[in-house]
Amino acid sequence: MSLDELRAEQFRLDRLYVRLDQLRVEADAGLAKLRRSATAGTPAARIERDALIAQARSTVDRLAAVEERLCIGRLDLTDGTQRYIGRIGLTDPAGNRLLVDWRAPAATPFYRATRAEPDGVLSRRHLITRGRTVTGLQDEVLDLARFADSGRSTGTVSGDDALMLALNAERTGRMHDIVATIQAEQDKIIREPAAGALVVQGGPGTGKTVVALHRAAYLLYAHRERLARTGVLVVGPNHRFLDYISQVLPSLGETGVVLATAGQLYPGVDAQAEESEAAVAIKGDLGMVGVLAAAVKARQRVPSRPVELMVEGSRIQLTPADVAAARHRAQLSRKPHNVARVRFVQDLLAKLAGRLATALHTELDDDNRSELLNALRDSPDVRREVNLCWLPLTPEKLLRDLYADPARLRAAAPRLTEAERRALRRDRSAPWTPADVALLDEAAELLGTEPEPGDQRAAAERAAEVDYAGRVLELVAELAPEAAQMTTAQALAERYSAAPVRQSLLAEAAADRSWAFGHLVVDEAQELSAMQWRLLMRRCPSRSMTVVGDIAQTGSPAGARSWAEVLEPYLADRWRLAELTVNYRTPAQIMRPATATLAAAGITAAPITSARSVDSALTRQRLAGSLPTQVAEQAAELLAAGGQVAVITAAVDQMRGMLPESDRLALLTPSQAKGLEFDRVLLVEPADILTASRRGPSDLYVAMTRATQRLHVVHAKDLPAGLESALPESRSVVSD
Repeated sequence: MSLDELRAEQFRLDRLYVRLDQLRVEADAGLAKLRRSATAGTPAARIERDALIAQARSTVDRLAAVEERLCIGRLDLTDGTQRYIGRIGLTDPAGNRLLVDWRAPAATPFYRATRAEPDGVLSRRHLITRGRTVTGLQDEVLDLARFADSGRSTGTVSGDDALMLALNAERTGRMHDIVATIQAEQDKIIREPAAGALVVQGGPGTGKTVVALHRAAYLLYAHRERLARTGVLVVGPNHRFLDYISQVLPSLGETGVVLATAGQLYPGVDAQAEESEAAVAIKGDLGMVGVLAAAVKARQRVPSRPVELMVEGSRIQLTPADVAAARHRAQLSRKPHNVARVRFVQDLLAKLAGRLATALHTELDDDNRSELLNALRDSPDVRREVNLCWLPLTPEKLLRDLYADPARLRAAAPRLTEAERRALRRDRSAPWTPADVALLDEAAELLGTEPEPGDQRAAAERAAEVDYAGRVLELVAELAPEAAQMTTAQALAERYSAAPVRQSLLAEAAADRSWAFGHLVVDEAQELSAMQWRLLMRRCPSRSMTVVGDIAQTGSPAGARSWAEVLEPYLADRWRLAELTVNYRTPAQIMRPATATLAAAGITAAPITSARSVDSALTRQRLAGSLPTQVAEQAAELLAAGGQVAVITAAVDQMRGMLPESDRLALLTPSQAKGLEFDRVLLVEPADILTASRRGPSDLYVAMTRATQRLHVVHAKDLPAGLESALPESRSVVSD
């Protein structure tokens, strides 16, 4: 790298930042002008202005987000031209291309070109920057003969330098994008078509998560109009994981994404409480669909004998036959409980109105029908008995009553054993768990929402629009099935409706249980139960998905055993598998024994290759005396070495209070550590992790593969098979 080359690239980078600053000033000014502008008095005009403000604010945020490492590299092509690659595309005021967006087809050779297939590329240059300053250049020559003919110095010819620099850098507690170092196998996955479900399978450290997030950014670029209307939902295993990945998409200039855990997929609920493995397994089974349906049907009851009702001084009788007939007609509608209740009440009141007319010695005709019905609605007796027969319900009440009442649970779930029903029982005040959320959502489907009287006309109009849109989609499906699968009747009706444009997409999507997202990213997908998949399929009717996981790491008792088992009931053959085979996180010295522990338990993991080796990456120490005290001492030593440190143990409660948790030190169970990575990991008592749950081998595999630099094992008990045989190759310190 010559000083002249460095100066030339700095000059070029300065020009790019000048243009970025110009665009930011223009965007800020446009946003300020929109905020000051007056609007017409119509709701549509005000909402249109709000939509323009939201769009302008998104542009401002996007330009601010790419400040760091704006330009990532340069392609020198065999035709003598150069192409600079960046986080976003930039043009000068005349429209000349200054920077190519990394997602554009023109940027593909930056990630795909090789010496075997240079794809018209002479050399590839990585720009190493800090802030707005170029600190280094790394060139990879792809066509050595032509490069030499050009009279240029070969400089650095290794394409791995930039990657190794990124892999060996200390972690910060947040996942960073890999836009500068995307590898060919990763780039192919990122640019896969949006239709159907793409399963990204790979072992620990293969970059599944970051590849899925870059794929989301690519799809937002390639399908901007559709996804700007429908949004992208990213589902992760826990809050810590979502915080860990939260900066990746913004750093790529994409902010229109909803991040949620499985416990947040029902509006108004953030379920984090823990429960027994038995309860998780039962709630995750598809048999709960029938249990909930039976629980709802049980709330549509027929009295055992006639009931006397007092209505404005007159006595009338409600008979079991009246209720049974009204219930039968309402159930024939096959509508949700609360919606069908409208028909039930109408039929029952019509029957009672005739009885009331007889009691008042009058005729039931158009002149007095309304008056008689109002008298029935005002009667406390009538309201009480109608509600007892068919009470409007919320999903929350249905589920709490089911868990708390052994008789209700026994009636709704006769196929469960008594032990299984005991595992489900709990107080009405108990907090929600993540497994409950899928049941709440299923209950919401079964119950629906009873429309208010004033909303019934609007609801009927919307239903007609959706019905018409559905017929249009059927015609489209005959000509272009893939196109029809990219939207829903609801979304199509909203797009062409005269109704006002909706408010903030993110706010509305997060609050609307019926929202249809345009694309879904599911991380640690192997942990999700069949009931949770049922919920997610409702959130993404188009079935455009990126599913990320590793079956060998399944830890949940309700988790997946195969991708086919999970996806084929919903997608048939519209899903495909892409496998990542290179481990960029875990050094080979750690990965080999981690795989051996799985094999010792009879679990076969897909073979993966570690991209690097790190001397003394795996060490151990046998402890004696107070385990928590010595763990604290070992953690302090790892912290002193720098970077992010995790203590992973099955006994978190015993360790809490003994360790100074901070931004640099995390105390986690193996389940909590999923999807995360740390510079150094202190693994406490592997034997306890192995026996803590029925998926102990997978949990131990997860715990062992979180470290990027060093895994230090401390134990008092004998090490599990596989790990014991591997450790003699590493340093072993015994303290007795």
